[in-house]
Amino acid sequence: MGTKKQAEKSQKMWIKVIAVIVGVVFVVLMVVSAMGSSWISSLATIKPGDTVQIDYTFKNAQGAPILTSSSQLYLQLAKEGSGVLYAKPLTITANQTYSDSVYPIAFYTPTNGWSTDNQFALFRDEFNAISSGVVGMKANSQKTISLDSTKPMTQFWSKDQLSAGNMSLSSISVGDYLNMGVSSNPYASEDNSTPTYVRIAQVTNKTADGVTIDFSYPTVDITVDSINSASS
Repeated sequence: MGTKKQAEKSQKMWIKVIAVIVGVVFVVLMVVSAMGSSWISSLATIKPGDTVQIDYTFKNAQGAPILTSSSQLYLQLAKEGSGVLYAKPLTITANQTYSDSVYPIAFYTPTNGWSTDNQFALFRDEFNAISSGVVGMKANSQKTISLDSTKPMTQFWSKDQLSAGNMSLSSISVGDYLNMGVSSNPYASEDNSTPTYVRIAQVTNKTADGVTIDFSYPTVDITVDSINSASS
């Protein structure tokens, strides 16, 4: 008799356990269902061909931000009196090779707003490094991508060149930032129809004859905002 009661008690306990497990699974399924498909995209990794929107901050050789799509960073540096160009997030195709020499990025200025005259010069190799670098990342993930170039990213500007650009050698110091005009056309200065883009350079050396400037951006910090799968 005692054995029979023990068996019945054990059976009831198992029924309760099974009921609890089923109930928990039901609740989990209900929660997942309410979340929709967004949780799936947050787990997905970027594959070649996917359309990706990213936020970014390009930094020069000294680690100073030059161009950013972060409004928070832009406002913070503006309050500190540090200049940084503000742009919109980029939408790119993962692992897609860009063929033109310059990829223009529109940036904001307080005087001209989002004018088409304000175009930042991102070089082809830099764009391609970002395009390939996002592969394997997930939504909201962050990464620092190296943009080291095999090509020289420094120039020497003589006193005459500075004068032609309405700049005086005596007014320039090491560490100053200078605007560079960049074009894919070597005869852009003679052809007014060719667009010229902006590149921010920093003075790294100064002599009696001129200044050496560095316009490289060795790294870019990116954050993946969204992913649109090519297979969806």
